[in-house]
Amino acid sequence: MNRILLALLAALPLTAQSLDLDIGRPAQGWQVAITDFEGEARLTGDRVTVPKPAHPRVPNSHVAARRGDDGALTLQFTNTWIAQLRWQDGAPLDLNSYLPEGTIEFDLRVIDLARGGMKFKLGCGKDCERKIPYLFAGRELIGKGKQHLSFALKCFWREGDDFSAVNVPFTLEGTGSGEVQISRLRIHRRGKATTACPDYRTQSVKPERLQESWAVDWWLPRHEAKLAEIRAHREAGRRVDLVFLGDSITQGWENEGKAAWSEHFARYHAVALGFGGDRTENLLWRLQHGELDGMAPKAIVMMIGTNNTGDRLEDPALTVAGIRRNLEEIRLRQPQAKVLLLALFPRGEKPDDLTRRHNARINALLPALADGKQVVFLDIGKALMNPDGTLSKDILPDWLHLSPAGYEIWARSLDTTLSPWLLP
Repeated sequence: MNRILLALLAALPLTAQSLDLDIGRPAQGWQVAITDFEGEARLTGDRVTVPKPAHPRVPNSHVAARRGDDGALTLQFTNTWIAQLRWQDGAPLDLNSYLPEGTIEFDLRVIDLARGGMKFKLGCGKDCERKIPYLFAGRELIGKGKQHLSFALKCFWREGDDFSAVNVPFTLEGTGSGEVQISRLRIHRRGKATTACPDYRTQSVKPERLQESWAVDWWLPRHEAKLAEIRAHREAGRRVDLVFLGDSITQGWENEGKAAWSEHFARYHAVALGFGGDRTENLLWRLQHGELDGMAPKAIVMMIGTNNTGDRLEDPALTVAGIRRNLEEIRLRQPQAKVLLLALFPRGEKPDDLTRRHNARINALLPALADGKQVVFLDIGKALMNPDGTLSKDILPDWLHLSPAGYEIWARSLDTTLSPWLLP
């Protein structure tokens, strides 16, 4: 009788079912895909290894998965940019009725994550992927056995999202190296969430260290090194007149931009406080932990926010709120400094690139943060683009980061505004 009932329920549209969804069972129609940055395989048997392409970009990466007798799935990944254990290819789920009380629950066993990171994701349609970072929390679970996690479904939801056709209901994503096991994956219509998740509405304004496996080993040491750099200027009696704040594009002044920096800014004992991968909340953490202390610059150049777009395609208003919060912190710590607030640089090869268009929406809101006196807004995007709006590899080789020629354009584009501010 139970088998007959289950068969009848399985034939009904999902919106008509009152039972919770067990997407972890193959009988529900979901296939498990295992992916590396450069390949994909299906877990149809007990184990699978993602094949390498003929000319891999990451030749020493390895991603594999296995299924235990109890149905638990284990993802192993080594030296990988992105590895995924992804549920897909089932009939799209209508989860609108699961909000706001629904939960996503599963048992998690972290076997190894000492040099890796982890995220949980839900795909809700075209250009709609929601994620929960779990690096710090995941590392705390290493060796502690099976743990039951219960996330509110609304952890993956954003204002305006339509969850009526969820095509990838769950993804376990790993980066770096690690081994993680997941079992009993279910979506409950009503459940009790017991695992914390970021509030997307405040994520951009709440100070936090960068939560990426590839950054953990160097991010805090770089922060300490920058504090030491500022301290060395002070102890040597050198006045720091100019500071740059930002992400990897700003960090690039130390590499591809070194020649332009030496020519245009070194005479001001300038300091580049750029950290690859940083979002607005990460810069805010750094400012609140001393990176603007111990000096009195005349000018501060800030560009931050493109990683809010690249990492989570955040609502532009929320990214702008994060930029505003950083401006407030600057004004609190360095009230004498004039701030040059830069528009986000163009990214993506063509004007119709999704992230390019998203950054343009952020840039349209930024002038409202400037008063034209203490805070001045400047958009140099056109100087970095071809006349037709496309990007050149000579200027932005990967459609995001600048070449040496790109840094020279950036430096020259700032001269008219900065020179009067930096007069003796």
